[in-house]
Amino acid sequence: MNALVSLSENANRVLNVVKAKHCLKGKAEAIEFLVVHYVECSGDRELRPEFIRKIRAAEKGKFIRVDDFAAEFGLKKVVPARHRRRRL
Repeated sequence: MNALVSLSENANRVLNVVKAKHCLKGKAEAIEFLVVHYVECSGDRELRPEFIRKIRAAEKGKFIRVDDFAAEFGLKKVVPARHRRRRL
């Protein structure tokens, strides 16, 4: 796919640095590099294989059924603001 993009002077400078630092042929490769790096670093966790393995391992763990979390762990119940009665 080809695209014509307008870049700020700073963004253009950053692309040139990325291009030079990673020995890329052009700005298109620099943009591709940045997109791939972004997806790897901040992509959706559910798509990462190590996250799936971690969840599957957790599913095999021991669990207990808790009907009232606050009572089970000695916590004070907090009523959400939208459920509180208004004072007139």
